[in-house]
Amino acid sequence: MKLFKYINLFLIINFAALAIGSWLMDNGPQTSWYTSLNKAPWTPPGWVFGAAWTTIMVCFSIYMAFLYKLLASPKVIILFSIQFALNVVWNYVFFNQHLVALGLAVILALTLVVAFFLLSFRKELKLKSVLILPYFIWLCIATSLNAYILFYN
Repeated sequence: MKLFKYINLFLIINFAALAIGSWLMDNGPQTSWYTSLNKAPWTPPGWVFGAAWTTIMVCFSIYMAFLYKLLASPKVIILFSIQFALNVVWNYVFFNQHLVALGLAVILALTLVVAFFLLSFRKELKLKSVLILPYFIWLCIATSLNAYILFYN
């Protein structure tokens, strides 16, 4: 029963991060600044972002519940907190402040933190580690989109 409690807790925290990030981006994807940018040819349509982030946060919440139940350590909490902060901050830096280079640094750091989760705890979580793969893969795509905007605008 405890696992479901952790899943619910991480769902609330992770979707709160998405809500805060969305609020901080201040309608960013619909602004004239963003719509006028030269974007990567592989940029997905807008609806894909919502579907992707919903899937990612559900999977990541389940992953974190398993990890936290297994290893409720300060290391796990600190890594999760760093991930939370970077995820939220990127929206503000990129969409609100238009700091594309700093946004790239933030999203690269976020990708490294998620990769660290994936690699550091794979022996303990075994097959459950696949639950963090959507997050890592999406961050690789998002990083490439951010980099394209930096280099081609």
